[in-house]
Amino acid sequence: MLGLVRGRLAVGCLLWAMYAMVVPLPAIAEPAALSVAKEYGIGYLPYMIMEHEKLVEKHAAALGVPPLSVTWQTFGGSGLMQGAMLSGRLDFASSGVPWFLTMWDKLGGQVKSPGALDSMPQYLNTRNPAVKSLKDFSDKDRIAVPAVKSSVQAITLQMAAAGAFGMDNAAKLDPLTVSLSHPDATAALLSGISEIDAHFASPPFQDLELKDPRIHKVLSSYELTGGQTTFIISWTTTKFYQDNPKTYRAFTEALVEAQEFINKNPAEAARIYLGMAGDKRLTQEALVAILANPDYKYTIVPQNIMKYAEFMFRTGAMKTKPASWKDLFFPNVHDATGS
Repeated sequence: MLGLVRGRLAVGCLLWAMYAMVVPLPAIAEPAALSVAKEYGIGYLPYMIMEHEKLVEKHAAALGVPPLSVTWQTFGGSGLMQGAMLSGRLDFASSGVPWFLTMWDKLGGQVKSPGALDSMPQYLNTRNPAVKSLKDFSDKDRIAVPAVKSSVQAITLQMAAAGAFGMDNAAKLDPLTVSLSHPDATAALLSGISEIDAHFASPPFQDLELKDPRIHKVLSSYELTGGQTTFIISWTTTKFYQDNPKTYRAFTEALVEAQEFINKNPAEAARIYLGMAGDKRLTQEALVAILANPDYKYTIVPQNIMKYAEFMFRTGAMKTKPASWKDLFFPNVHDATGS
């Protein structure tokens, strides 16, 4: 009889655990710890300012949240970040738009964004003097991207290929791509001896590369999207948003404050970036000049998100097409003039 009771209790516990995974339970309290992930480059500068200035902790305290411990992790690619989010080791992630769209699609909308980090173009740079356009790339060329077939640069390259060779040939240049982090890709491109002779980059790596007279730009992503377009986007789970309203609000308020900080204090933002990134190739003056590029905009407002969603849906990379950009975002940005 005791064994039967124990068996029923075990089954009951298992069923309850399965139910809790499917049906979000009411939150008991705001979390005591928060884990946030970023990658390399000034596209993630708002997160870096949030970390350096402890802005999430500040806004959490103002909202009455008990002392919050925030852990910041730096990943070399969004694929690793995706695994960490799925395993519950991350509360907030950040990535190029396609990675976020993939997660939104695969999880049936159970991840959404509290807002963009910035809008920035990505440049396809090369040191091959014979390459003036996409049609000049050959089997001898190798194009570095953060992750083949899935990173924002890889998807943007497909968009460019679709424009140059037709929609049926959107993946034509995929065999030339190699997965490499931006710092490593920049080092390889500038070395002059690596097989990597092109890099679909991001700021500030693309700006550094173009200072070398051997390097020239083949195209900018803005040529494909028609203007300013969200580069890095923040995202979290619907469950976190529902269970932790104060912490979620503290995070979004901190994000907006960080963006305002960069826009108002570019010299200080540059100093913070260089100190945290440990980048010895850039001076503060050079980085301030890069931040002054009018195409580089720090804003929470989503821009041209649907351009990527529509393309990924057409190529089969997404099974579900959002009816509107608002389907991808939490209500705090719904009043923005997004796209």
